[in-house]
Amino acid sequence: MSNSAQWIERAERHIARTYGRYPLVAARGEGCRLWDVDGKEYLDFLAGVAVNNLGHCHPKVVKALQEQAATLLHVSNYFHIPAQIELAELLCRHSFGDRVFFCNSGAEANEAAMKLVRKHSREAHGENRFEVITALASFHGRTIGTIAATGQDKVRVGFEPVVPGFKYVAFGDIEALRAAVSPNICAVMLEPVQGEGGVNVPPPGYLRAVRELCDAKDLLLVFDEVQVGCGRTGTLFAYEQEGVEPDIMTLAKALAGGPPIGAMVYREKYVETLGPGTHGSTFGGNPLMTAAGVSALRTLLEDGVLDNCRAMGTYLRQRLEEFKQRYAFIVEVRGRGLIYGMELSIEGGDIVKKCLSRGLLLNCTMGKVLRFLPPLIVTREEIDEALAILESVLQDI
Repeated sequence: MSNSAQWIERAERHIARTYGRYPLVAARGEGCRLWDVDGKEYLDFLAGVAVNNLGHCHPKVVKALQEQAATLLHVSNYFHIPAQIELAELLCRHSFGDRVFFCNSGAEANEAAMKLVRKHSREAHGENRFEVITALASFHGRTIGTIAATGQDKVRVGFEPVVPGFKYVAFGDIEALRAAVSPNICAVMLEPVQGEGGVNVPPPGYLRAVRELCDAKDLLLVFDEVQVGCGRTGTLFAYEQEGVEPDIMTLAKALAGGPPIGAMVYREKYVETLGPGTHGSTFGGNPLMTAAGVSALRTLLEDGVLDNCRAMGTYLRQRLEEFKQRYAFIVEVRGRGLIYGMELSIEGGDIVKKCLSRGLLLNCTMGKVLRFLPPLIVTREEIDEALAILESVLQDI
């Protein structure tokens, strides 16, 4: 059997170099822990970038996948798929939505949302009303369309010309948003909490003010909950914490507890906008992924996972705030539930590497924000263990 160095050498010969990968070759995972091919154990506080909300290989998700794989792997969306119907029912029953379009990723879900808002606006208001306002520091995906929607210049470098029709405003600044609304705007698309942008939480009342502005101007409101949905902030969906409902919500990452899936949830009034032949996805909502999704969503709702997320999130924040008091280079701790960012006055990349070498998986976003995304089943003891490793690194600075 190959060791880590041998696997990495093979990867260097054949795998696309689109990631700056760490020298970890994953072999297996269970709960909040991951093991590499050399047998080294890690505490996983990245959770596949908010995918493994139920931890690695949750037994209920694994069972659903095994049973479905032995029954039916794939069938065309020309036919009805029972697990797909069940998952759509669950999503609609526990959200504002009435309809669900299934795809394979967050980027695809956001592409579907952008198509819906443009087509609806064209039909309702004419062809010149197609622009979408998004936020600076946002992240909506890596496709040609979603890099245009993303409010970070770095994702567009080298891929110009950018798809037209997007404006960017400061996240959390309602006056900037009001000023950006013109006769050409058809929608506003925001993450209720920005993940890749540095775990940025909007000020109280901001999302409600955005909803009111959209209602006043007849604009559709899209919430991108690809990273913060499915329990990550302590409620099933992040918008619930603000008491504000969007017209469209996009999901992916944790929706199936690990396997790839994406979804656009939307209101009944827009069901005719995307009629037969206007959009589709060969693998979207296939039996295997939606069976996992049904199991994962039921587990979130029925097994006390959200309660644990809120309790452990409170504890994690308390501990991180203690670190802020001890280390002058920690600028701010921010987040909700079990998504937290620790902003530093120094670069965070080396801290992540040192944590990795000592058995803790984190990541750094925007250069100086350490991001904590443990599985929602994490225990107090595991938080203490992870933060002991982190502190051993911080003490060396």
